[in-house]
Amino acid sequence: MVTTDFLTPEAIDSFIVSALKEDIGSGDVSTLGSIPETLLAKAVLKIKANGLMAGMQLAQAIFRKVDPELVFSPTINDGDSFVYGDIGFEVSGKGRSILTAERLVLNCMQRMSGIATKTSNLSTLIKGQKAKLLDTRKTTPNFRMLEKWAVQIGGGVNHRFGLFDMVMLKDNHIDFAGGISNAVTKTKSYLKNERLDLKIEVETRNISEVKEALDAGVDAIMLDNMMPSDMKEAVRLVNSSCLLEASGGITENTIQEIAECGVDYISVGALTHSFKSLDMSLKAVKI
Repeated sequence: MVTTDFLTPEAIDSFIVSALKEDIGSGDVSTLGSIPETLLAKAVLKIKANGLMAGMQLAQAIFRKVDPELVFSPTINDGDSFVYGDIGFEVSGKGRSILTAERLVLNCMQRMSGIATKTSNLSTLIKGQKAKLLDTRKTTPNFRMLEKWAVQIGGGVNHRFGLFDMVMLKDNHIDFAGGISNAVTKTKSYLKNERLDLKIEVETRNISEVKEALDAGVDAIMLDNMMPSDMKEAVRLVNSSCLLEASGGITENTIQEIAECGVDYISVGALTHSFKSLDMSLKAVKI
């Protein structure tokens, strides 16, 4: 829905540096104490689940940041399906470097693959419909970039990245501002004064609020926790004059019916807050 270019090499590198600093601290004492500096080793990623791969490109970047001399050979790429027993990659080089990078690589890949798999499964359920699957800001602090990246890999669409790249007037904004009309009018004035070219979306809870948002002139209207019958009425009223997003408690059991209402987007917070991390492990192999 938005085009924020958050997946820059600089942003990815910044995440890796911060995450490694958190994990390594003053030194990987277990590895430094038990593994000779010159020991060469090899390890493979063993996959213990079925799903969709996400995080392989990131894993390579993590290993490279820890030790540019490590040799990383993926056998599965981001966006590829895998099954229990598959080998995801092989990495070889200094044993110390492999061990130091291990947990960060696994933490990222397990979570990202879980999100990509959930996203892919839900996207498949609405294949052929107009509606596209959206993520939300219901993400893990400091991990949002990777979670939204995983949604992309799984076939979903990213909503706004943060509070800065799109206006989203939620129920509390509307209540504090004294209604939809007041909230939108004040926001448009603010954007004009600040010379900001941003889309405005308004959350609505009933058809009356949909009409008010439509009259206020916004770019998108969110239909929050509405019944399918009300969503169909909203689609009729809006008549393609702005985008419509269905949201609120959407599951694999309800997403098809909602897509059939004719909305443009369906946002699912569970993509990034209720996914299941997939089981993977890094295992040493003999050279």
